[in-house]
Amino acid sequence: MTPPSAPRLGLRANLPQFILLIIVNAFVGAMVGMERSTLPLIAEQVFGLASRNAILTFLVSFGVVKAASNLLAGTLSDRVGRKKLLILGWLAGIPVPFMLMWGTSWTWIVAANILLGINQGLCWSMTVIMKIDLAGPKRRGLAMGLNEFSGYVAVALAAYFSAALAAHYGLRPVPFTIGVGAVLAGLLVSLLVVRDTHGHAQVESSGPSSKSFKEVFLLTSWRNTSLFSCSQAGLVNNLNDGMAWGLFPLLYVSLGYSVDRIGLLAGLYPMIWGVSQLFTGALSDRFGRKWMITFGMWVQASGLMIAAMLADFGWQIGAAVLLGIGTAMVYPTLLAAIGDVARPEWRASAVGVYRLWRDLGYAFGAVLSGIIADVMGIPSAIIIVGILTCVSGCLVAWKFSQLHSTL
Repeated sequence: MTPPSAPRLGLRANLPQFILLIIVNAFVGAMVGMERSTLPLIAEQVFGLASRNAILTFLVSFGVVKAASNLLAGTLSDRVGRKKLLILGWLAGIPVPFMLMWGTSWTWIVAANILLGINQGLCWSMTVIMKIDLAGPKRRGLAMGLNEFSGYVAVALAAYFSAALAAHYGLRPVPFTIGVGAVLAGLLVSLLVVRDTHGHAQVESSGPSSKSFKEVFLLTSWRNTSLFSCSQAGLVNNLNDGMAWGLFPLLYVSLGYSVDRIGLLAGLYPMIWGVSQLFTGALSDRFGRKWMITFGMWVQASGLMIAAMLADFGWQIGAAVLLGIGTAMVYPTLLAAIGDVARPEWRASAVGVYRLWRDLGYAFGAVLSGIIADVMGIPSAIIIVGILTCVSGCLVAWKFSQLHSTL
């Protein structure tokens, strides 16, 4: 029996801290959102990069470092505590907006994205793990939906307003003042008012973990078919998101869209993604994870095909909406599914391994889509990524078990 003084699980019992973590994740999202509509344009117009593959090097550095930071965060959070890693992530993010403002070469931009990868990997991982700790098993999908809602609405707003600032004041430095405000606010809130949630995980746990990190890594990556299907779906999801981040602004330029229209489209996709997660996470609690993930991947694939094949602005809006809805169906549901299958004693490590594979998708997506775009053109790169996304959904339908595991 849980002692009376032990932390209580559930959203209602932990509402103040849960709301604080939602706010913190909004600041995390704003840090990455400030880049989404302008950085590929800076590569072309400020630094004169012509190769799509060269432009997307910032995404490779971001994705690899964020993936490694996710893995480190999941492994260390049970040892050093969630809050310390959250604060460390914010400290890593402090130089980022200033490097983007004043960097004198593309190497500075790539270096800024290395630090941004550390910031996102540690901070976003901790908000995920801390919300899973607080929510307990009954409302895990809702908790992840709220977390991803706050983060990706902030991504959308930062993307839109950075483009609006760029249209009026130029591509640098003014748009990146958004990041200065986000990193300082996130650090102060995390330092002063957020509390560690490791004790909540211990309440749900039945004892110390009986699995080594190697066992957890192999289970999450391959041996458990449900965890494998989640990991591959997460990788492909971020592969297509990385492609969209790097190539969509260039596609819109090739279609003759203004910076304002590019900002609208760059913000619309993560806005739909963010808002829809208010519902999709909770729906997965009620109706299950498998088909929410499967159909979400297929909806994403349809949006990518429309974006590649139809140049009209109205169709591009429709493609962004479909991509946002499909991603919203997948993103919180995959995190909740990992929480379902993994035992509390090793859940943080499993989340870290899943997020390793998921965010390596940014690097794979940047390399794959950059090479294809240079050889065959941007529309062909989008189509091929759309086919991969459809195949990934089929793998979830085949491999994922709806039943919770007792691993």
